[in-house]
Amino acid sequence: MSLRLYDTATRELRDFEPLQPGRAGLYICGLTVQGAPHIGHVRFTVAFDILRRWLTRGHDLEVTLVRNVTDIDDKILAKSEAAGVDWFAWAYTFERQTSAALDALGVLPATYEPRATGHIPEMVELMQTLVDAGYAYPGDDDGAGGGEGAGDVYFEVKSWPEYGSLTHQKIDDMNPAEDADPRGKRDARDFALWKGHKAGEPESASWTSPFGRGRPGWHLECSAMARKYLGDTFDIHGGGVDLRFPHHENEQAQSHAAGLGFARYWLHNGWVTIGGEKMSKSLGNSLIVSEVLKSVRPLALRYYLGAAHYRSMIEYTPDSLREAETAVERIEHFLGRAARVGELPVDAEVPDAFAAAMDDDLNVSGGLAVVHDTVRAGNTALDDGDDATALVAAGAVLAMTDVLGVNPLDPVWHQGSSANDDRTAVALAALVQAELDHRQAARAARDFAAADAVRDRLTAAGIAVEDTPAGARWSLLRSTTDTESES
Repeated sequence: MSLRLYDTATRELRDFEPLQPGRAGLYICGLTVQGAPHIGHVRFTVAFDILRRWLTRGHDLEVTLVRNVTDIDDKILAKSEAAGVDWFAWAYTFERQTSAALDALGVLPATYEPRATGHIPEMVELMQTLVDAGYAYPGDDDGAGGGEGAGDVYFEVKSWPEYGSLTHQKIDDMNPAEDADPRGKRDARDFALWKGHKAGEPESASWTSPFGRGRPGWHLECSAMARKYLGDTFDIHGGGVDLRFPHHENEQAQSHAAGLGFARYWLHNGWVTIGGEKMSKSLGNSLIVSEVLKSVRPLALRYYLGAAHYRSMIEYTPDSLREAETAVERIEHFLGRAARVGELPVDAEVPDAFAAAMDDDLNVSGGLAVVHDTVRAGNTALDDGDDATALVAAGAVLAMTDVLGVNPLDPVWHQGSSANDDRTAVALAALVQAELDHRQAARAARDFAAADAVRDRLTAAGIAVEDTPAGARWSLLRSTTDTESES
């Protein structure tokens, strides 16, 4: 297989060879549903959606993708208590908001999307295996801890010689683990597998275990769910670069200590940053997906989030989404022009240059360069009256944008309009382009009255025209209501 991926564990590009021929198993850490998702939260889903699409279309693999939902943790309990809402109702509210955001961005549904609270037996079984093997221990419930560790279970990091291998750290250089009360630990760096039920916490937020009532630690859930749905060993584990430590380091350690092969490749995506800082609620700079989509099309937001290499940081600026919208419109306009001269090809092959870019550790920016080169070549062919060449280019553009999840004709971008949304989009683009062609001809003949009449007709139809060095661009005018709401 020609695909090469950067493996965080080995810190090198590796040829991707699936564990099972014709199949690939992919686990990505989903969100902790403590609040509404912002665009920084969902970048990882777009990045790994592109990987999934390329594995499927570029390499003919049947992909099983598991993306978990962390629906119980300290922050969920604290925020729900502050709001006077049951923790499970709080978590479910934001789980639904997250699902809506991913649907809006055209992210393909996960094969399985397990909740942490639905897999307690599997976690208890894995925890018991680790305790029996001597890699984990119950917290102090009657010693110096004064009972504070009752019900807690910890993984003893010094008992596992490979601890730190994923992130290439030495144990002595690590800070204490901050995921549980330290008074029940043998070593401050030991991390919690199980958190004993504490006074004041809802009874419903605890489950029975051989070590007392409690709830799972964050790291335990992913090891247990990945094993259930993908087996003891699977191909790829992915997530944001901020999860490398401690989360993924701890997942790997506990899984390997339990005798599991776990992930064969580790992939991590970069952040969305603002002013050079990671986007986060604590910085007060989050951009909630549902709010962003009030002023930009989902297709443009998807394009923006997926346009850079998945391992690079994306710096958000006010111009970022406008630039993405312009790029999307350029693709749409070409497809509209091509649709006027013939039926657009479907199921075309991607160009070799695009495939080479994608096989190079998912070089999406290189792939998009091929997309836009093909758009330019297609427009030139149309200008020259070479309809056959233009239609071949259109087929290639559809194939490439489908891999990237930004195919303008995908019905996902036109939900709620009609059953033939893709045909509607093509027809609109073709009609508008015809008007723009008439306007350009009138301007070339210095018939400015006729050119102004075209612009007036389009404006009356709710279409804005902008003259740029690359030619006229059009977009749908925003409604009066939307405009007034911003003033």
